[in-house]
Amino acid sequence: MNQPIIDPFFFQQEEQQDFNLKAILFKYLAYWKWFALSFVLSIIVAFFYLSSKNPEYHIQASILIKDDKKGLGQDDILKSLDLFSSNKVVENEIEILKSYTIIEKLVHDLHLNVAYLVRDGLRKNDLYTESPLRLELIRPNDSIYHQPLEVTIKDAQTVILNGQQIPLNKAVNTPFGILMLKTTGKSAAIKELSIIVSPENDVVEDIQTDLSVEATNKMASVLLIGINTTVPQKGRDLLNGLIKEYNTAAIEDKNKVASITLEFIEERLKLIAGDLSDVERNVENFKAKEKITDISEESKIFLKSVQDNDAQLNEVKIQQSVLTNIEQYVRSKSNKAGTVPATLGISDPTLLGLIQQLTELELKRESSIKLVRTDNPIIIALDDQIKGLKLNIAENIENLKGNLQSARTKLESENARMEGMIRSVPRKERELVDITRQQAIKNNLYIFLLQKREETALSYASAVPDSRTIDVARGSSKPVKPVKRNILLLFGLMGLAIPFGIIYLIDLLNDKVQKRSDIENQTKTPILAEISYSEHEEALVVSLNSRSVMAEQIRALRTNLQFLAPGKKLQTLLFTSSMSGEGKSFISLNLGASLAMTNKKTVILELDLRKPKLHPALGLSNTKGISNYLAGHASLAEVLRDVPGQENYSIITSGPIPPNPVELLMNGGLEGLLDELKQKFDYIIIDAPPVGVVTDAQLLEKYADATLYVVRHDFTPKERLKFVETLYKEQRFKNLNLVFNAIKEGGKYGYGYGYGYGYGYYQEHPSVKGIKLNGKIKAKV
Repeated sequence: MNQPIIDPFFFQQEEQQDFNLKAILFKYLAYWKWFALSFVLSIIVAFFYLSSKNPEYHIQASILIKDDKKGLGQDDILKSLDLFSSNKVVENEIEILKSYTIIEKLVHDLHLNVAYLVRDGLRKNDLYTESPLRLELIRPNDSIYHQPLEVTIKDAQTVILNGQQIPLNKAVNTPFGILMLKTTGKSAAIKELSIIVSPENDVVEDIQTDLSVEATNKMASVLLIGINTTVPQKGRDLLNGLIKEYNTAAIEDKNKVASITLEFIEERLKLIAGDLSDVERNVENFKAKEKITDISEESKIFLKSVQDNDAQLNEVKIQQSVLTNIEQYVRSKSNKAGTVPATLGISDPTLLGLIQQLTELELKRESSIKLVRTDNPIIIALDDQIKGLKLNIAENIENLKGNLQSARTKLESENARMEGMIRSVPRKERELVDITRQQAIKNNLYIFLLQKREETALSYASAVPDSRTIDVARGSSKPVKPVKRNILLLFGLMGLAIPFGIIYLIDLLNDKVQKRSDIENQTKTPILAEISYSEHEEALVVSLNSRSVMAEQIRALRTNLQFLAPGKKLQTLLFTSSMSGEGKSFISLNLGASLAMTNKKTVILELDLRKPKLHPALGLSNTKGISNYLAGHASLAEVLRDVPGQENYSIITSGPIPPNPVELLMNGGLEGLLDELKQKFDYIIIDAPPVGVVTDAQLLEKYADATLYVVRHDFTPKERLKFVETLYKEQRFKNLNLVFNAIKEGGKYGYGYGYGYGYGYYQEHPSVKGIKLNGKIKAKV
């Protein structure tokens, strides 16, 4: 038969939504003591953490990268002296400042791989330059990196190093290698300290990670260099040393090119000076031999023309020689940075620019190869760029060599013409012109080389870095880490999050029915009533003058019975549940008492023949009961008894527990019993066994007009509701409805508000005395 949908608006609660912020707040506020305790403990831990951490200060310096593109180049005078200057790319300079090579030299020079620590409360302070001892690593072994060196200063000559007594200021063979501890004369009050030695590679990588180098903005070439450190002086020394090493490396790079050019010029000067000396001696000897003091005006004109032509021809030959050297360098060298040939006499801006780019790329590859492997994408990209540049340079050289060869052919042709003209002058003058011509050629070349040597020497002496220090390293006045406010806030939030997470996890893992929506999500079986949880130990909480919350809810259940089958009389009510302990016996007993108060004769049958609970709760004997009646050993009059303290309310206890309850229920005696009871009573309430455990309740279903299935809050597994849904869909029980029992008040259960059963309104009448349970049985409410 179809089940009617119950909608008793006068007692059912407002349907709960899936997400109810107020309910969630009340739920977690119920555990406020947990949150308060966790918060206090977290704040205490935060203070310990702050006490154990050394404050970090931010050290910062700034430099200006001279970039002509941004109007920040050198002065014109210095630029004219600096033959080897080049425009700087700010992004490249950032990488150079953070390069492994520069930082490695700083770590070595400042001994940053050795830390001297002294305990101060929960902290260990870094003494840096204020340590009373200084460690020299003469020949250490790897074990020195694996544990700190614990040093105790015994006296002015002796210390104890990790349990071994060693002298000061002497090289000593220790388990950590050959070491020497020297006194510094500082911090004499410190007698115990720890020395931590780290591999230089690790220290360099840590500094590279911590060091920040960035431009102030995209339009400027000012770089801000910063680092956080617990020792401000160490940070200042590190940044100032970094800037110094950066400038030194830039000057050395310039001077390296100038030095190569000077060497080339000096070699050429030695050769030209010898040739010039020989020619001048020849002129002198020829004039003395031929007794010539001067030559004719015509010969001077010829000589002047030949000298100018020879000077141009020599310049072309020098340029061809330089181009040949550059071509050999480009074609014979690998991608490694090498000694760049001098570009003396080469004025082609395209070639000079390509050579400068090649030099910069090779230097960048040389610095990068120290940080990454050759198969790294960065190195591969640099190799491709270098290869492409070399091809461009080779093509440019070929073009220049062709032009120079054409110029040389023309000059040599002119020379031949001039020589033919010289032959027309007298022999003595002609020979003198030839000798003087050679003298002029060598002299002009010698003067040219002297001029270039002076220019190169001036550039070498006047080399200045392409950067300028704006602000030397300075530290912040207050620590930047740890920020006390942030740490306290973080730990405070953690203190609140931990109990929140635990409660959430407990709820997540809890498979018990917690709220009405849990039932409604699993089954469409109507919920007839909701009963609150109570700590009462009385079996009967319903009485004539009772005004308790539970009593009113039982009365609401009684009232709602009329909606189960409108227009039909419900005489027999069957109570069951999924498992023992859900409160069906308690609710059935009290519903019967409530019905009896309406002057309706009511009887309750304790048909849970396996685990009866009613007679122990009421304190009744159980010598004779339903089992005796069904077995034919007792009459109805012998087993029917009044419920103590209740009018119109009777009970038939279970009787002795039979060995075969199912067979006893099926022998036909129960039908006769119920027929007799229907003649005498208005209501018959059957307290049946749990339907989820045994089949007794299903056998009793045919005798009932309606079935009330009890679900207990925070006790019944949600999985059992699927079984209830099956029973409802398949209509195995007539008029199947649910009673949601033992709903616990309080935010933690999601029922802290909105139910209208406040304890301040309903009060138990002081004259009403409930029947106490015996020592072993407690009412399931």
